[in-house]
Amino acid sequence: MKRHKHFYVSWEELHRDTRTLAARLLPATQWRGVIAISRGGLIPAAIIARELNLRLVDTICVASYENKDQGDITLLKGVIGDHDGDGMLLVDDLVDTGATATFVRNLVPKARFVTVYAKPAGRDTVDDFIEEVAQDTWINFPWDMALERNVPLVDQAAESRE
Repeated sequence: MKRHKHFYVSWEELHRDTRTLAARLLPATQWRGVIAISRGGLIPAAIIARELNLRLVDTICVASYENKDQGDITLLKGVIGDHDGDGMLLVDDLVDTGATATFVRNLVPKARFVTVYAKPAGRDTVDDFIEEVAQDTWINFPWDMALERNVPLVDQAAESRE
C-alpha cells in the first residue's frame, strides 16, 4: 500500500486560493464561461464563475481515481455543443500526474486550463495554478473531511496530553 503525506485544505483556504486564481484571470471580459472538471473542479469553478461574473458554466465529467489510486480515464460527459474551448476557462481542483489534464485538454485544446493546486509531475499540463504540493502528498479537500463538532477547550486538550 502506498504511503502519502497529507496536506489539509480548509474551506477558507480553498476559497482564498481560488479567489487569488480568479484575480489572475482578469479582465473577466476575455472569458465566455467556465468548464468545471467534475467532481473536484466543481467548487473552484463556481467560485471563479462568481468572482468573474461569468454565467456560462459547463462540465466535463471524467472518472480516473479509485480510492487514492489513479486508474484509466473514462469520459462520462463532454462539453455541451461542438467547440474547442476558445474563450473558456477549464477548472480543476488539482493536477497530479497530468494524465487527466492531458486527456481533458485534448477535448478543449483552446481553453485556458487552471487548477488551484499542482504537483510537479502535472504542473506543465496546466496554464496556471496557485500552490505546488509535493508529488507524494495526498491533498485532503474540505468536501472529503468532516467538521469536528465538540472540540475540547484548549486547557482540556492540554490536560489530556499530560
